[in-house]
Amino acid sequence: MDLEEALRTTGAVREFTDEPVPHEVVYRLLDAGRFAPNGGNRQAWRVVWVRDPARKQALRDIYLRGWYPYLAMASAGLTPWAPLTDRDSEGRAVEHAGEFAAAAAAGAGGFAEHLDAVPVLLVVLADLRRLAAVDRDLDRYTLVGGASVYPFVWSVLLAARSEGLGGVITTMAVRHEDEVRRLVGVPGEYAVAAVVALGHPVHQAKRLSRQPVEEFATVDHFDGAPLLPASSGG
Repeated sequence: MDLEEALRTTGAVREFTDEPVPHEVVYRLLDAGRFAPNGGNRQAWRVVWVRDPARKQALRDIYLRGWYPYLAMASAGLTPWAPLTDRDSEGRAVEHAGEFAAAAAAGAGGFAEHLDAVPVLLVVLADLRRLAAVDRDLDRYTLVGGASVYPFVWSVLLAARSEGLGGVITTMAVRHEDEVRRLVGVPGEYAVAAVVALGHPVHQAKRLSRQPVEEFATVDHFDGAPLLPASSGG
């Protein structure tokens, strides 16, 4: 597959067939992903492939504890757990999380409710001793350390696309990180960065829809001129 085509069609896949993903394929995905760019080539990632059915079910239950508050906040027009947000409105929204849980229980459920049925679940960890988090001491939410881990995850997803697979980066279980730690035996010096779901997609990815460059890129200043295609004089 052409690289640009892969970049434009590797979307988040949350519906999978029952077809298993062979051991050797999972190994190939991680083998490709390990060449991702990362700070100082310290390769601060660690991966736990959760295969035991009981552990997968437990991981699903941890995920769901964050999922219904997420739905309640999103339904209220909020970005769930945004670093800058109206905490009072967030709290009021979360009070309705039980309604979303009840609605899910009354129906067939979706990706979250059937997370344990996903063919491959990878818990991705970040070694906090190896992250050059240059924003660590700033008086705001810290973000930069992820730059040494999430490119690895994205490389795994691109590799999966080239194998005819699909997947998605999820972070919902991180809401209850201590439970994930206990479930898969994570030492204290590691943070849970993501749970990656992989499998054969029910629907093959199509060309994705995103806002154009000029909507998010400017020249010289935050309020500068939009970055336009060269043909338009930008």
